[in-house]
Amino acid sequence: MRHTDSDGTDEGARPRAAPVTDLNLLRTFLAVYRSGSFTAAAGLLGLSQPTVTTQIRALERQTGRELFERLPRGAAPTPVAHDLAAGVAGPLDALAAATGHETAPHERAAPVHLAGPAELLCTRVLPALAPLAADGVRLRITPGLTEPLLDELRAGRHDLVIATYRPRGRALTSVPLMDEEFVLVAAPGWADRLAGPLAEEGPAALHAVPLVSYAEDLPIARRYWRHVFGSRLSRPAAVTVPDLRGVLAAVTAGAGFTVLPRYLCEAELASGALVALHRPDDPPINTAYLTQRPGRPAHPGVTRVRDLLVEAARGW
Repeated sequence: MRHTDSDGTDEGARPRAAPVTDLNLLRTFLAVYRSGSFTAAAGLLGLSQPTVTTQIRALERQTGRELFERLPRGAAPTPVAHDLAAGVAGPLDALAAATGHETAPHERAAPVHLAGPAELLCTRVLPALAPLAADGVRLRITPGLTEPLLDELRAGRHDLVIATYRPRGRALTSVPLMDEEFVLVAAPGWADRLAGPLAEEGPAALHAVPLVSYAEDLPIARRYWRHVFGSRLSRPAAVTVPDLRGVLAAVTAGAGFTVLPRYLCEAELASGALVALHRPDDPPINTAYLTQRPGRPAHPGVTRVRDLLVEAARGW
């Protein structure tokens, strides 16, 4: 965000920003940074939300840089905000302690912003991270598609992103987190009807069966067809649901067939609610990566989240 003074000068063009001397502005900044919200910071500081907004704008004018990306829910710190917080948090906390106004530990800890596929976050990641919440680590979870989430990670809106592919270049660092195997599945009623035709005709037997997909371009099913059957899947979906949990629910109820990650439907496969229609010797595999920006000052909560996810993923 650029601010223009009354004389028309664009502060973003200034080579140097004036030093910040108002500690109240820095305290307000730190409260917003740690709470992730102007409204929450106002409650912590005993101020009105408009006052917090005014103070942050004043600080942005003084520094000549945008500190927070205003979101529909909350505020995401920019890279400049991360750098500023790293520099002022310790001194401000020490000053608060010396004057008898030390902030409670749960208020001091900045939230860990983690993003990734909604289905993986809900079925694997959040259960794995539950002990951290009880231990005082504050989490802010954002579901979404990998490409826009990586763009937001580069912009400083997230601390960690679980990506469905390894990002290119050196702007981000990634470690493999887990492999997901894809399975061709349908409810028992369809499986019984298709057992014979599938053995005789192969994938052509599925032509008359409704296909349930995550998206119109059938990304997961097309990959399965190319990898397993060596052919191109060219047919429209009968049902599209932009959440694999919805795809799972529809297919379990008998809507047709689909391709799902095994981790998402393993309970249904074990109970018989779903049946694997095909068992290839070499099923398609996709690797998820835990991604972050290199060289950023990560508070201990980020390190704990990262380490716990890597440890938990060994059992996924």
